[in-house]
Parts: sequence; structure tokens; C-alpha cells
Amino acid sequence: MTFLSSILACATCANSFKHGGQDAAGWAIALMLLVILPLITMVVWFMVKIAKRERDNFDSHYCDDYVAPSTNS
Repeated sequence: MTFLSSILACATCANSFKHGGQDAAGWAIALMLLVILPLITMVVWFMVKIAKRERDNFDSHYCDDYVAPSTNS
């Protein structure tokens, strides 16, 4: 864990790993990684799932025929 945390930690926390032997700052970083990474993964997974479901069930009847005006200067 020391090698991995020294890569992922800032300079202050990385030094505390070397001198203090994985104290509270190290465990705080590990806990944040263990909470934040799955949370971000689930949010991205949910967004992809919604996008796929929308694409599969898209009804062209409700599609807006809006055409952006051209800018002829």
C-alpha cells in the first residue's frame, strides 16, 4: 500500500507515509479512493445506460425539425 499511496498522494501525505508508517492521512486517502472511485464509476455507468436506452427507444415522431439559421455575413 505504501508504493500505491505514494503515487496517488500529494507530497505532504506521501512523506507522512514514509515517516509515520501509514497513519490517519494515509487511511483517509485510501478511504476516499475506495468511496469516490466506485461512486464515479456508477454515475458514468448510469449515464451510459440511459444514453443507450434512449438511442434504442428513440421515436422519430417526437424529433424536432429545427434547423439552425445560417450565419451569412
